[in-house]
Amino acid sequence: MSNKPLMIDLYCGLGGWASGGLAEGYDVIGFDITQHVYGEHRYPAQLVVQDVLTLHGSQFKTADLIVASPPCQGYSYRAMPWKRAKVLPPPCNALFESCFRIQREACAAAGRHIPLIIENVRGAQPWVGRARWNYGSFYLWGDVPALMPVTFKAVKVPGMGAGWKHPDDPRHVPGLAFNPAAQGQAVRDARATKNAGGSWFNVAHNTTSGKGRNPDGRKQPGISGPRNNGLGDAWFQDGAAAHGSKSPARKMASAMIAKIPEPLARYIARTYWPAEASR
Repeated sequence: MSNKPLMIDLYCGLGGWASGGLAEGYDVIGFDITQHVYGEHRYPAQLVVQDVLTLHGSQFKTADLIVASPPCQGYSYRAMPWKRAKVLPPPCNALFESCFRIQREACAAAGRHIPLIIENVRGAQPWVGRARWNYGSFYLWGDVPALMPVTFKAVKVPGMGAGWKHPDDPRHVPGLAFNPAAQGQAVRDARATKNAGGSWFNVAHNTTSGKGRNPDGRKQPGISGPRNNGLGDAWFQDGAAAHGSKSPARKMASAMIAKIPEPLARYIARTYWPAEASR
């Protein structure tokens, strides 16, 4: 049996929380309704494919930390400036609230408090309550530590053109209009940041987003080829928006954007490392 502390990762996606936990020495078990595998990108720890709503927290009485990133699309869409988004009924909070239920059940079974950190978008706040803190556009609820690290805003890199790719993209060419060493740690920490407008679009990925240029992540006319009649191939710079919403390209883009930044994941994992556990 491992003597490492245990992190439970709900709605785990591609494993941003897991990467930080593993780097800090945790055993990590992730739960998601589907397995995200996109080439070399996949969940880095043990994965259980199961609907989180069917879980009972007593299963996690030995956990030292529970983290969760429930789907944000319902909240993100309602934050859009579209009329059809504004007239929608309130979103279902069942996925979000299940995290607190699981924590309560786990604490009751363990006879001790097990901390929980939930991450979602800014647009969730009208429906689930004000977040306790945010790391860029990653908003946090639950047992957020009183002392948190300085955040970095997503930045535009001079010279970044249509040929730029995210450093984690297998097509990224080092040195192509992007120099992490020259741009500094702020760029590296911010590269996975979601759009601060509350949407699931990434400012660093999508040059149609950002201050003064479509902050809500809307598609823009006149920025793509005839395939989309100029209505949105630049939605994602890699062309994912040219595919259907259930296409592997779109799913991969969404999963990559939603990954928790490693500095944040490692900080939370380090903060809740149990005093009795050895490093």
